[in-house]
Amino acid sequence: MSIQENFELAKKAYEKWGINVDEVIETLKNISISVHCWQGDDIGGFEVNPKELSGGISVTGNYPGKATTPEELRADLEKALSLIPGKHRVNLHAIYAETNGEVVERDRLEPKHFENWVKWAKENGLGLDYNPTLFSHPKADDGLTLSHPNEEIREFWINHCIGSRKIGEYFGKELDTPALTNIWIPDGYKDIPSDRLTPRKRLKESLDKIFAVEVDERFNLDAVESKVFGIGSESYVVGSHEFYLNYAMKNNKLCLLDTGHYHPTETVSNKISSMLLFSEKLALHVSRPVRWDSDHVVILDDELKEIALEIVRNDALDRVIIGLDFFDASINRVAAWTIGTRNMIKALLNAMLVPNEHLKQLQEEGNFTERLALMEEFKTYPFGAIWDYYCKKMGVPVKESWLEEVKAYEQEVLFKR
Repeated sequence: MSIQENFELAKKAYEKWGINVDEVIETLKNISISVHCWQGDDIGGFEVNPKELSGGISVTGNYPGKATTPEELRADLEKALSLIPGKHRVNLHAIYAETNGEVVERDRLEPKHFENWVKWAKENGLGLDYNPTLFSHPKADDGLTLSHPNEEIREFWINHCIGSRKIGEYFGKELDTPALTNIWIPDGYKDIPSDRLTPRKRLKESLDKIFAVEVDERFNLDAVESKVFGIGSESYVVGSHEFYLNYAMKNNKLCLLDTGHYHPTETVSNKISSMLLFSEKLALHVSRPVRWDSDHVVILDDELKEIALEIVRNDALDRVIIGLDFFDASINRVAAWTIGTRNMIKALLNAMLVPNEHLKQLQEEGNFTERLALMEEFKTYPFGAIWDYYCKKMGVPVKESWLEEVKAYEQEVLFKR
């Protein structure tokens, strides 16, 4: 049968449960995922004197063809985005500034160093998000930045974060869509600390100084991101979940949840409903941890589906800002973007094709037998037929046919670098 015929049959199956498939597709078209640029070059960036990757971050693999210039990275992003249905965003780190060969320290970065990114985003109808880069730098070599006991080092990173918020504001003004500027730091200790409080007091004071500088919230949204541990900070992380959750709530900032930044038995999907009760907006970095925060490419696994369900069933599509954060250098990098982003969108579509209100009612009634039965049966409903139709409607390759385009791009572009 054709894609259209399969779609019509699947549509009837879902409509029996009161699900308006056409409305679902229209809603999905307007959901933007923030695609992280750093998958394309293994978090290398374009600083004049690049630093070795540090701060508890590790990228493994040596697949050929990684981007080595801004032009190459943007071309690779364009290729990936052409294979992904919908209009999305691109997430930048400070190290992706373009300084025309001039050494510009991170605390001196300005909007002008990102003019090429903004021009490109306008041409492609994309929004931009931003992150200060508080790793891979001599002033972060001992694993401390905003919580550093040395005031001069703290001030360097404070100024970098202040400048980053102004760059985010610039993105928002130029592109008419607010940028999410997210602060993550690697600060912590390898072994058991003798004082947990003092570094956290310094981090709080640093954040207070950063956010004391006024930035227009119409154009820039501030977020803070926690982590449970990292390489070199196995025993203690200054910016823990509890620290940032309390800081965000008290200071009206977004708390960003990264799916790899918690204990292996914790799930971000289980946190979303609690966060939505107390926060107007929530930000996510969707990754796939394997034993630890290994940032594997996102797959359509149970946790991804559950994250999407929590967003959809709680009517929070306009309240949760979804970004991706993975980096795999062992496979084709354009394919990694395509696989991960398509899977995030698939998970959202799947969640919208579930009779969520009926399942909620069954739970309220205590009808757990029917609830479990339906939740299991819907796992094999013909969601794939709806996805194929959506891809065709949006003008992107259906099923695995996108892989042929990546293979051709690999031969014609990537392997020639």
